[in-house]
Amino acid sequence: MKHHSPQEIAASAAVYSTPIKPAMSRRERLERWADILERHGGPLNALRRIEYLSPQERRAYQGLNTPLTIAFSDPVLRDEGLRSERLGDVMDFFELSEGETHQLLCDCRYYGSMTGSEVARRMRIHAERKEFRTGLKRAIGRFFGFAT
Repeated sequence: MKHHSPQEIAASAAVYSTPIKPAMSRRERLERWADILERHGGPLNALRRIEYLSPQERRAYQGLNTPLTIAFSDPVLRDEGLRSERLGDVMDFFELSEGETHQLLCDCRYYGSMTGSEVARRMRIHAERKEFRTGLKRAIGRFFGFAT
């Protein structure tokens, strides 16, 4: 029988007693954001003309009362790793491409009136379609013997 010091026992107990919280999936993060946006009362400011910004300006973009600020105001999303309300950090955290970001958040898609419930609706549709396409690609790959 091997003897352990109290410090060794305490260290090993801490490792096993701390439950490991799995990170939220992309879909769960988007759903959380959609829920928060849905609860937001009143209008939001859409992202202005982001398609005309340079890549560096686009990543640094932020504004007042935008879906970006709503996401960053949520402590759960910050705990999950959302670093700031800058567009680049939001895109990285929610795994959104520039095209997806433009579709979901740009002012040219809302014709002057953006509401949290409308953004949430579009976000959920986007998440469902993306998940469906990913699953379909996997199934086709398996059918034809490609590793996915």
